[in-house]
Amino acid sequence: MTANRLIIAFAVLAVAVALWLVATRPGGREGAAPAPAPAGAGSPEGSAGGGPAATVPEPPEQDPRFGTDPERHHLPERAVDTDDIPNIVLRAGDRDDEPLPYYRIAPDTYMLYGNIAEVDRYNRGFNGNAGFVVTPEGVVVIDALGTPKLGRRLIATIRQVTGAPIRYLILTHNHPDHSYGAVAFRRLGGVTIVAHEGTLDYLASEALERSVAYRRSFIPEDMEGFEAVVPDVLVGGAPRRARLVIRLGGRTFEVWDVNRHHSYGDLVVHQVEDGVVWISDLAFNHRLTFMGDGSLHAAIKAQDWLLERFAGARLMVPGHGSAQSPPFAMVRRTRDYMRALQDFMTRAVEEGLDLQDAVERAEKDPRFEPWRGDRLFELNHRPNANFVYREVERALFED
Repeated sequence: MTANRLIIAFAVLAVAVALWLVATRPGGREGAAPAPAPAGAGSPEGSAGGGPAATVPEPPEQDPRFGTDPERHHLPERAVDTDDIPNIVLRAGDRDDEPLPYYRIAPDTYMLYGNIAEVDRYNRGFNGNAGFVVTPEGVVVIDALGTPKLGRRLIATIRQVTGAPIRYLILTHNHPDHSYGAVAFRRLGGVTIVAHEGTLDYLASEALERSVAYRRSFIPEDMEGFEAVVPDVLVGGAPRRARLVIRLGGRTFEVWDVNRHHSYGDLVVHQVEDGVVWISDLAFNHRLTFMGDGSLHAAIKAQDWLLERFAGARLMVPGHGSAQSPPFAMVRRTRDYMRALQDFMTRAVEEGLDLQDAVERAEKDPRFEPWRGDRLFELNHRPNANFVYREVERALFED
């Protein structure tokens, strides 16, 4: 292990110790697999910004507008090219070996279509997508879901489809809804975990500590056994040029570095023979993006690259929302929103508006009407506007 990796490993161990001190039907086909019936009772997690080290907060008052409806359990008939949104209610008492609903979206390719909501007591962290691909030599998993318990349930879901060994877990980025189930795969043994090199920065950050404390405050049962996981293989260093190629069982997986556009570091996975691209949070479907941990400039460049390089793809799978076939309107829609905010805030800065006035005007401006009906618009639009103003202002002054 290199000196840098050793330093990071000790930092991660220190964070893990601090966290311990802080908080003591299965299916296939093209349709959904059955899931547990609903039972009965949100708030966004802290972003990567500075602030004091975590303390255990009181269970948050979560806004029901942004969460999962506890009175309604709904699974869409399909997870591709649909506007039908799932409402999957989970319970603290659900078994760890109880499979989650899943969909077959391509040959030997399966998607877990998560709630489009903030994490809350009803979805228990199942508010993002994940997937897995079965080959004759083993399974490749894309993302681990949002808690250790969900990671174990994801493994149980894979076991409903195949008994083949799980060989790889690819974490598209460090956000909790995609990565906090990774510890279940580490404990399984024999799984190579791949992530962006920026994950090491996240694992040594206070952002990790705050986020774990936040989740433990209202879904403690699901967070039992959480540990920060250091990846085995890191990808990064040359956005849109650096890639890792995994060949397994006649399938090829290209894992691309797409820069720190949404988190500490982001990956796109190209499932070559099947024409499936797992784009993670480079674009959102049915919900408004969150931009506060990334880079507006990097995101737009990556979206342009995605649409050009994978114009011939058969399917794109986002980190939130249903998968899409060409022409991949969700990518253009997410990019159009970002460009609209960029143009609005560039003009605001040039006209001398201060941050508060610019953000308040952006909240009311009619040019954002096309996105106002998207899930989480009222939660994310204001912080997005704040973030973009600051990025635009910094870029203008640097010029």
